[in-house]
Amino acid sequence: MQKDLGNYRKSYEKSALMENTVSDNPMELFQKWFYEVEASEGVDEPNAMTVSTIGLDGFPKNRVLLLKKYTHEGFTFYTNYESEKGKAIAKNPHVCISFFWPNLERQIIIKGKAEKISKNLSDGYFESRPEGSKLGALVSNQSSVIPSREFLEKKLTDLEQEYEGREIERPDWWGGYIVKPVSMEFWQGRPNRLHDRIQYTLENIDWKMERLAP
Repeated sequence: MQKDLGNYRKSYEKSALMENTVSDNPMELFQKWFYEVEASEGVDEPNAMTVSTIGLDGFPKNRVLLLKKYTHEGFTFYTNYESEKGKAIAKNPHVCISFFWPNLERQIIIKGKAEKISKNLSDGYFESRPEGSKLGALVSNQSSVIPSREFLEKKLTDLEQEYEGREIERPDWWGGYIVKPVSMEFWQGRPNRLHDRIQYTLENIDWKMERLAP
């Protein structure tokens, strides 16, 4: 099987990224870009992001998750702490998250350290989820091998009966992480592959801004 993709071409011409038009704080630029992609058309889930970890086998692994909150402190997502990514983060909390918004010809690459958020914050988010999503968290022993789809659906049916009329509490092995950034790169597509790349690097408590070659 073979397919040559060498003729795929696209000219990036929608915007520019210049040092004199951006904030000294990358979180403020992130918020600006996020508002703009929310207001644009063509992105179903603007909060979809790729999370990269180094697995216990030594290999990097990427997967798409949903960002659930961002503040000046960092970026929060939720998962099973006993999943493959949870075990990877427990061993090596240095992760990379990235956003790609092709309709605006933009991407953001963020390096940082993942930390578990407080139990009460995880409780609060879990309580806000629909009942089906709460049960889904209980059903799935995430990343483990299962015998069939029917096994999963039978487990869900059993839990629906077990929790009928009862409150579904957050299990201890499920909750949030916050990724506290140490580096944030903003990429804006430009013509002739001369893309704009502005990188912010945290030095003590201040951010250093630099332009990178495309």
